[in-house]
Amino acid sequence: MQHMPERRLISDACRVLAARGLADGILGHISLRVDDTTLLVRCRGPRERGLRWTTPADIRLVDLNGRAAAPGELDDWSVPNELPLHTEVLRTRPDVRAVVHAHPPAVVAADLAGLALRPIVGAFDIPGTRLAAGGVPVHPRGVLIRDRRLALEMVRALGERPAVLLRGHGLTSTGGSVPEAVLRAVSLDMLARLSLEITQAGGTLRDLPEEDLAELPDLGGSFHHDTAWRHELARLGPAAGQLS
Repeated sequence: MQHMPERRLISDACRVLAARGLADGILGHISLRVDDTTLLVRCRGPRERGLRWTTPADIRLVDLNGRAAAPGELDDWSVPNELPLHTEVLRTRPDVRAVVHAHPPAVVAADLAGLALRPIVGAFDIPGTRLAAGGVPVHPRGVLIRDRRLALEMVRALGERPAVLLRGHGLTSTGGSVPEAVLRAVSLDMLARLSLEITQAGGTLRDLPEEDLAELPDLGGSFHHDTAWRHELARLGPAAGQLS
């Protein structure tokens, strides 16, 4: 089977989402651009058990219209209903290689409570703070993004930002790699959890002062992405990368 390392990467990433509580049950998916016309995406197979049990066999090669991009790719699998959510981002954002769609309860709850995800922390999560400081847009429709028309509405809300919240639904995050897109989703979930905890405790959300934001160093991709990703895989246990 072609692209086996990439299929293993995506399947592990799906399990990371589940382990982090961002994609409970059978909902959510991750895609990776292969070239201008094809992508690998988590599909639903004959033994569907949810993201926590994703294997490389669940990752299928399809074109931007959801058709099999090689013989046998969709014989026993079906593409996600919300595949257009992935394909329209990839069509319109050449800088994006990976797309994550997840349903973190804290993100949904914080948005419905009227809490914008803001840079309320500092060194606690530097990439997440910088992401929030740039603004996290919200797509105000709680619909199933099942066609190109609805997907383009979401893409317009996303704009040039790395991620967008989907009201009453979840989030879509993007990245130049699968780990980057997943880690961005993890950061947004953490910000949402903290925001809810602070307000429930009677506190007030306050943005990090500009002078503190300016002091946050860029520790480099090898730390923020590579080391952080190894940690996420380690949390899965020794089976990471081994399921087939």
